[in-house]
Amino acid sequence: MQQINDLSARIAPYQEQIKAAVNRVVDSGWLVLGPEVKQFEAAFAAYLGAGECISVANGTDAIELGLKALGVAAGDSVATVANASMYTTTALLAIGAAPFFMDVDLDSRCATLAEVTRALDAGVKAVVVTHLYGLAAPEIAAIADLCAQRGVPLFEDCAQSHGAMVDGKRTGTFGAASSFSFYPTKNLGALGDGGAVVTSDPAIAQRMRALRQYGWADKYKVQVAGARNSRLDEMQAAILSAFLPGLDAANARRLEIAERYRAGLSHPDVAVPNAAGAAYVGHLYVVRSARRDALRAHLREAGIASEVHYPIPDHRQPVFGERFAGLRLENTEILAAEILTLPCYPEMSDAAVDRVVAAVNGWDK
Repeated sequence: MQQINDLSARIAPYQEQIKAAVNRVVDSGWLVLGPEVKQFEAAFAAYLGAGECISVANGTDAIELGLKALGVAAGDSVATVANASMYTTTALLAIGAAPFFMDVDLDSRCATLAEVTRALDAGVKAVVVTHLYGLAAPEIAAIADLCAQRGVPLFEDCAQSHGAMVDGKRTGTFGAASSFSFYPTKNLGALGDGGAVVTSDPAIAQRMRALRQYGWADKYKVQVAGARNSRLDEMQAAILSAFLPGLDAANARRLEIAERYRAGLSHPDVAVPNAAGAAYVGHLYVVRSARRDALRAHLREAGIASEVHYPIPDHRQPVFGERFAGLRLENTEILAAEILTLPCYPEMSDAAVDRVVAAVNGWDK
């Protein structure tokens, strides 16, 4: 069976570095917020070209605490997309904030300048732009400029875009702050959960460090409300430091696979993404078909796994009941019915990619 991802293949070349990282932490006896965390935070901030990186326990905590560090509070309206599987929306609900859902562009699947303008005109307290499937939102620079002009903080969700660039600038450095996930399947993934908030604003960084550790101003002195215990442990930080130097090469291989798909897929009922170049790091390769479920069944019979990222838009999730029953996000809803993710990970061989291409092209027309 051709898998969507193969983490064992990813881990195998790093066995010695992983063992060395784990042994280094065990020998040090320092397991939480020690030198490995500091080293990784500094290295990742430098890689992005950002001022500071504050690591936390997971990517969703990074969104929630990052937004709190920007001043988002209960009752605030925050703009977000509805096609990224509730992660930002879950964080907003935990804060007590209200999501203001934006529609997305059919091709990029990301928020647009027009939709951000609509949200700002409605009076949102903050804007969250998700760089989805590994593609930097094409209008992110213009969106950042507009938010700055309006005095509304922009927060970037970069859980799927580690290393993507627009005009030489990496995602995560356009807004006031950004979040990253280091879940194992991410372009830069740990061997467990992990996340981070990145910012070049020292005041935001200071609030984040308090928010991730009980709200401490000093040890045992709780000063910042809304905090929790959310820390990346030393072992995961050490492992991420081992993986970070290989991130760009892994992203380049993802792009090679994406290009092989683009060049090879020719079924008339399957639309391939336009994403390419430095703005795309191939986190997921997502095609569209009006007969998505039939295609998925065909691939399953051919021994090829596929997935739907994501089948239920946020505004249609049962948790909301009828709250957004009258809201129509046309492009978001079209995409939810048509998208299908094909296998795409750096260790995937050309032969495996060609097998997927042949299966898709051989689907009953």
